Amino acid sequence: MSTKDFIEKDYYKALGVPRDATEAEIKKAYRKLAREFHPDANKGDAKAEERFKDVSEAYDVLGDAKRRKEYDEARALFGGNGGFRPGPGAGGGGQFNFDLGDLFGGAPGAPGSPGGSTGTQQPGGFGGGIGDVFGGIFNRGGTGPRTQPRRGQDIESEVTLSFTEAVDGATVPLRMSSSAACKSCRGTGDKNGTPRVCPTCVGTGQVSRGGGGGFSLTDPCVDCKGRGLIADDPCAVCRGSGRATSSRTMQVRIPAGVSDGQRIRLRGKGAPGERGGPAGDLYVVVHVDGHPVFGRRGDNLTVTVPVTFPEAALGGDVKVPTLGGPPVTLKLPPGTPSGRTMRARGKGATRKDGTRGDLLVTIEVAVPRELGTEARKALEEYRAATGGEDPRGALFEAAKGD
Repeated sequence: MSTKDFIEKDYYKALGVPRDATEAEIKKAYRKLAREFHPDANKGDAKAEERFKDVSEAYDVLGDAKRRKEYDEARALFGGNGGFRPGPGAGGGGQFNFDLGDLFGGAPGAPGSPGGSTGTQQPGGFGGGIGDVFGGIFNRGGTGPRTQPRRGQDIESEVTLSFTEAVDGATVPLRMSSSAACKSCRGTGDKNGTPRVCPTCVGTGQVSRGGGGGFSLTDPCVDCKGRGLIADDPCAVCRGSGRATSSRTMQVRIPAGVSDGQRIRLRGKGAPGERGGPAGDLYVVVHVDGHPVFGRRGDNLTVTVPVTFPEAALGGDVKVPTLGGPPVTLKLPPGTPSGRTMRARGKGATRKDGTRGDLLVTIEVAVPRELGTEARKALEEYRAATGGEDPRGALFEAAKGD
């Protein structure tokens, strides 16, 4: 983006968030708008594609704490419209005119640029020009806005895993769309791959115009749209911009033990950088399907196992299923109540360090719906034998205490 864009574009408005929005609010707004205007969801809609680019550009700045700080400082310094805000004591009715080409560097005729003198000491002793003083704000210094590498955009995608894949980990294909150098013209913007240097700005992407008082202001070159290059035969795919929406399928390894809603960051797997800059990051939001038998509680798996009344009353060995492995045998102590939880160690989900959580087994005493003659007779005899016992006695005694 040009210096003028960096100052004049309202990225907060593009994302629909206030200036004091938190990082989470900015991220949430970007995710919502990116889904709404994504090219895959709006095929052939040029307006939606342009809106998607604006949203991505805004998040590229506001989503990075350092760049957001630089952007806020620049907007505060120039009032958001390219005009410098003078401090107290500045003359000219509150106006202070100077050459923004000196501030940002690279304008024709400016010191250190094509056509300008070199090594000239500026008024006030700024030997490198005002750009040396303010260059840190824009992270561009005095080399011009088109020469610095630019990091690629971050990409966000979603994937749905089965319960077992989430526990054990899986490699899944992800189809992603992002801005990248146009393959048809190799990023040059010219159909034949041979753009020429813009004669108007001499390849700087900027031109100066008179600002009054013998000073000048710098704007992006209208002939080359700030690129510094002109495509005499524009590429039909990217329309001469050198950038196009690229779709690719990537095999992504989802680590074992991920949970539903977890956001995974894969460094350097996002959109390619520009002018030799590093690639952005890929963020994958994981959704996990349920399982008909097992549940999940952190690193532990859960399962409910029915047992018969004799097993609960007399005790015994009970086989319990495990996820993807052979069953384990738990020793049920005599008098085990329904709802008691037992633990099978090392049979749960995989942790980050490679160890596994536990399997939490909840005992549920199963009550038969139908009884045969002999079973009913045996139960009636049991009831007669235990007729003096009242399991609810303590409950009523406790209720009287209130």
